Amino acid sequence: MPVTLIRNADIVLAWDEATKQHVYMPNGDVAYEDGKLLFVGRDYAGPVQETISGSGMMVMPGLVNIHSHPSSEPMNKGFTDEVGTPGLYNSSLYEYLPIFRPDPDAVHSCVRVALSELLLSGVTTVADLSVAHPGWLDLLAESGMRVCIAPMFRSARWFTKNGHVVEYEWDPSAGEKAMEEAFGLVERAEQHESGRLFGMAVPSQIDTCTPELLKDSRDEARRRGISWQIHAAQSVSEFHEITRRHGFTPIGWLYEQGLLDDRAIIGHGIFLDDHPSTPWHTRRDLDILAETGTTVAHCPTVFARRGITLKHLGRYKRTGVNMGIGTDTYPHNMLDEMRLAAYLARTQATDPRSITTTELFEAATVGGARALGRPDIGRLAPGCRADFVLVDITHPQMRPARDPVRSLIYAAGDRALRAVYVDGQQVVKDGEVLTIDYRAAAEHLHESQKRVAEQVPQHDWAHRTAEKIAPPSFLWK
Repeated sequence: MPVTLIRNADIVLAWDEATKQHVYMPNGDVAYEDGKLLFVGRDYAGPVQETISGSGMMVMPGLVNIHSHPSSEPMNKGFTDEVGTPGLYNSSLYEYLPIFRPDPDAVHSCVRVALSELLLSGVTTVADLSVAHPGWLDLLAESGMRVCIAPMFRSARWFTKNGHVVEYEWDPSAGEKAMEEAFGLVERAEQHESGRLFGMAVPSQIDTCTPELLKDSRDEARRRGISWQIHAAQSVSEFHEITRRHGFTPIGWLYEQGLLDDRAIIGHGIFLDDHPSTPWHTRRDLDILAETGTTVAHCPTVFARRGITLKHLGRYKRTGVNMGIGTDTYPHNMLDEMRLAAYLARTQATDPRSITTTELFEAATVGGARALGRPDIGRLAPGCRADFVLVDITHPQMRPARDPVRSLIYAAGDRALRAVYVDGQQVVKDGEVLTIDYRAAAEHLHESQKRVAEQVPQHDWAHRTAEKIAPPSFLWK
């Protein structure tokens, strides 16, 4: 296979194996072949078939997003920006999540919009937590991304009839059947001709799954050597439901069942036993997460909209919890998510030193890779996959570029991204996604949302219109 060389990049954000850290390497070379990195260093002297100038560029590892819902969330733009149920502690899960859902015709556009936004913000690997839908695997492969498919399954659906009580409709046999189908999809993904798909087991939520479904899915995930993720400690209502059922906090109960280890991921993990909104008689949850090696997928934007946040990212890191970053909602912009994660951590701690950019970037790269069991992504080192991003450090919003990663996260954002490569194949060039017609998908989604809005009264417990639930910012004249 031909060797491609990025010659004399102004900066390479390389992986230092001795210190287990990313390091700035000025005037570096990066060579890759057949989707793998061959050389990361200076003065490459091997054979080269194609050379890319690194002048004015920073080469950094592609970002790893461990929690996202591409098949549904893009549809919610304009619907759920400002909604939260007061009687359910401002969560939007139980009253609004079930009613703003894309119809089958809109799902593919949702996915294409989300994956385009992810690519444009430097994500090369994403965990897609979705309900299985027709053509899913081929659609993901078409994007050129590296995707961990995570088909969700559960034993019950949640709903509310009044806006202050959550109820559950149980069908355990349907949950078991959906789990079997999910593992079948994982097998198909691992065999996909693209070579970029792999899988994860995801029982949807701690409160919608029977103990048997959780145990069976965890056992099977361990047997297959794949990661296991669950939404847990994501709302005050859920916290109270689990303590009522089991006498343990959500994290405590997962621990008691033997479900937590270094391949387990907690989606959100906000409401621990020492959170101000859920005080409990123990103070063990954070230590449990650290001691078991469990990862928390931190997705600040979706909760910040409701006035909710983790308490706080720096505290979790200092305790030794492995952290990853996700984009649970629109926009699917990983750099924006990272910036908000840093600011919320510092405001919650009332301390600008509570989380460093080093720790934040590690969560978005090697922390996520660790959670997925993929030491070959999230870092630039020989033998790793050739998943990387070219950042224009001459962009005006990157200047001054004294510390280019800080300039990228806190100032320039995705505007400074010049190119994205996955397995050595270019998927973004000059701000345009090469594998997806982003504009066409966004336009189709715009039209599809009108149909969804018309159906809202049929799904809402109070039969309200979309305009009643989410009034426009200004009156239409």
